[in-house]
Amino acid sequence: MSRLWISGYRNYELGIFSENDLKLTVIKYALKTAFKAQIENGVDWFITGGQLGIEQWTIPIINELKEDYPEIQVAMMLPFAQFGNQWNEQNQMKLAALKQQVDFTATVSEQSYRSPQQLKNYQGFMLGHTDAAMLVYDIEHEGKPTYDYSAIQAFQAHHPYDVTLIDFDWLQESATEYQENQHPTF
Repeated sequence: MSRLWISGYRNYELGIFSENDLKLTVIKYALKTAFKAQIENGVDWFITGGQLGIEQWTIPIINELKEDYPEIQVAMMLPFAQFGNQWNEQNQMKLAALKQQVDFTATVSEQSYRSPQQLKNYQGFMLGHTDAAMLVYDIEHEGKPTYDYSAIQAFQAHHPYDVTLIDFDWLQESATEYQENQHPTF
């Protein structure tokens, strides 16, 4: 069994506020392509959180891939109880629906949010329960994934742990590939 932690930018960090945004189409294409490669390399559990953006977009992509790879599973791990309760109603409903679409979901802390230590504990949990990570993150463009990337780097100093970064160059290449696949030259 091989387990992959998936995280990355939030939707607002990428300027994506609509499911119809072409940037989202490209990101989903890049993720699906990267996930297929991970499956071919033995990953069978994809573990993500519930944050808006990359983490939430991961779940339907994995479920779509289950048609061709029925052995894969997806889990949603949340850092604390009542995660997302401060969000607007639409985002709360989306999170609740996604919880129903995963093979496993749980919270790392049974308490509601109390301190940033719960987020550090979450990172420690994810590092201790996965074999590698994939982040949609460009080190030249900091954002929320900076914290996870720093935790991964600190963990790597003492443990073998691979991380794949899907950066903006990778996304640009994916956009070009996606466009070529949509409109091949005859």
